[in-house]
Amino acid sequence: MREDHAVVIAPARRALFVRSGALALSATAIALLSGNDSLAQGMGGNAAQDVNILNVALGLEHEAIAAYQLGATSGLLEKAVLDTAVQFQSHHKGHRDALASTIRKLGGEPVAAKPDSEYARALRADTLKSQADVLALATKLELGAANAYIGVIPSFKDPALAKVAARLAADETMHWTVLSAALGQPLPMAALTFGA
Repeated sequence: MREDHAVVIAPARRALFVRSGALALSATAIALLSGNDSLAQGMGGNAAQDVNILNVALGLEHEAIAAYQLGATSGLLEKAVLDTAVQFQSHHKGHRDALASTIRKLGGEPVAAKPDSEYARALRADTLKSQADVLALATKLELGAANAYIGVIPSFKDPALAKVAARLAADETMHWTVLSAALGQPLPMAALTFGA
């Protein structure tokens, strides 16, 4: 696995949010995403724009689910590590379901997951030869996801959307921390490691 792979993934995930216009998600979408359907009633917003933004995030969650599936079916993971990978995959499925539900409530069509073979090519699954390789890939993807969600928080005018993004980032950061520890990597020495 190339060592510069993380440099490519982390900024790319954050850039997808910025290019998609994630900085302008409507109050309606925020209310729906945070599970407050009654608050969303009667709010205005640009549903088409919201759907596009949420579909970018949904696409990233599909990628994470596929990455964990690749690891789980690789035969490279010990039982305890496999159990953790499956648990993290279930978190991403929860993110996926919340995003897809919000997209549907906005009248949109959730973006479909790509075939596993496309994710395998994009994630260079053919280079995974050990448990450490699988964990390193997952760690890099989780770091990219955490940074993507953290990267958009400061731009939100609505605290509810900032809270949703922070909760998603917290899940990704937790995953990164556990995976880094499993790889035997030290905790970051500097403060303010994420979102830079």
